[in-house]
Amino acid sequence: MTKVIMVQGTMSNSGKSFLVAGLCRMLKRKGFKVAPFKSQNMALNSYITEDGMEMGRAQVMQAEAAGIKPSVEMNPILLKPTSNTGSQVILNGKVHSNMSASDYYKNKRAFIPYILEAYNKLCKEYDIIVIEGAGSPAEINLNENDIVNMGLAKLVDAPVILVADIDRGGVFASIYGTVALMDDAAKNRIKGIVINKFRGDKNLLTPGFEMLAEHFKKIDANIPVLGVIPMRKIDIDDEDSLSERLDTENVIFDTNKINIAVIKLPHISNFTDFNPLSRRKEIAMKYITSPKEMEDADLVIIPGTKNTLYDLRWLKSMGFNHDNLEMRNLIGICGGFQMLGNDLIDEYGVEEGGSETGLKLLNFSTVFSKDKTTSQIETEIINHPDFIDVLCNPNIIGYEIHMGSTISHNETPFTKSDITNNGGFVNNNIMGTYIHGIFENDNFVDAIISGLIKKTGKKITIDTNINDFDIYKESQYELLADLIEESLDIDVILDILDKSGK
Repeated sequence: MTKVIMVQGTMSNSGKSFLVAGLCRMLKRKGFKVAPFKSQNMALNSYITEDGMEMGRAQVMQAEAAGIKPSVEMNPILLKPTSNTGSQVILNGKVHSNMSASDYYKNKRAFIPYILEAYNKLCKEYDIIVIEGAGSPAEINLNENDIVNMGLAKLVDAPVILVADIDRGGVFASIYGTVALMDDAAKNRIKGIVINKFRGDKNLLTPGFEMLAEHFKKIDANIPVLGVIPMRKIDIDDEDSLSERLDTENVIFDTNKINIAVIKLPHISNFTDFNPLSRRKEIAMKYITSPKEMEDADLVIIPGTKNTLYDLRWLKSMGFNHDNLEMRNLIGICGGFQMLGNDLIDEYGVEEGGSETGLKLLNFSTVFSKDKTTSQIETEIINHPDFIDVLCNPNIIGYEIHMGSTISHNETPFTKSDITNNGGFVNNNIMGTYIHGIFENDNFVDAIISGLIKKTGKKITIDTNINDFDIYKESQYELLADLIEESLDIDVILDILDKSGK
């Protein structure tokens, strides 16, 4: 009998992904074989599995927390927004179609068999499934066709924990309002409340629990508070563009550090690429939106994007151009790499349609295709720009996700082309690559830091005690599980699980 528990939130960014990851690691430590699941994920952070399937990064992070390899069954539907009204629909790891929000809403119940097939496959392999909801279950205008919150909970008969973010204020109102908007069947599924991101004296908060219970009586609800999770810095991947990581206005570039500016594109994707940089003591990293902000940067990065043509036009409109970028130490990743070339041609309307002149910083052009490249990469760096030091170990791993192919005009390759034709190109102080996850290679980051120290002449001591990135991630999952165990009533959670089951 597979046990199941579901985490829903009173709003987006309330901490669902965080709590699911913590529960996965906590349950793993107790000897269970546990897997995460999210039926429908809307995010621009994605990952490619060993078998070339695309899924949301949040479920990859949760799988890591559970100590298992990620598989596309953990996230059968991934929606990647291409505009304010439409998304690319990834079904079972492959592109299904581009759909407007209204079309997807009308047709999404047709995806239920795929969701249940993926879920049931996990049930055959794992003791416990920890499900993550999306947004809020109290979106009363969307509940009729829901397949990710209470609609899914009903389909798989899952008990629910409701998590609320106290840091943004109004936590009791958001909890009560969410529950009050539910029908009786949905209310009865909620077995506990978790308050997340708490700062301050808990004694000032706890009297509100009894008051909340009194209000719940008015709507025939009896839901206990299972605990309060304090605000604590734990470095795990974030799910979407609401991430607090993108709010770096308080970051000040430091003459005693390597300063890295990442351009915050409107449709920025896979910003998790840069999380490994932010953990290094030698680096100050901030997201920028204007050329003036890059004046003190030692390195500028143009990240990936889900709408390359739109974001290239935005980049130009903000004042970024060939002239103010050509002398910068510059890296382009995926869509940012494509922008560095001469032309971007989208004759099939894969994104915006039409064409756009690139920044002409590297000598190649990009043609968008209907087919999507999705693969894991293991290759060797054979050339590097002048701000990257000689690598003691040139081997790197990562993954590719793109719908364009580059046509080189005798540009210098970045990696061995016999392993991947899309490793990228370099030219003096400029580098572009399709490889996501490249900064998870510690040898590559070390070479960037030491190379920029030499090129800038800064007096910076390299941290020789830095943990291997995989070891570092493991330490963060352990800290997360510690936090969950000390903050929540684990016995009640285990009892909720015991009473569930397929």
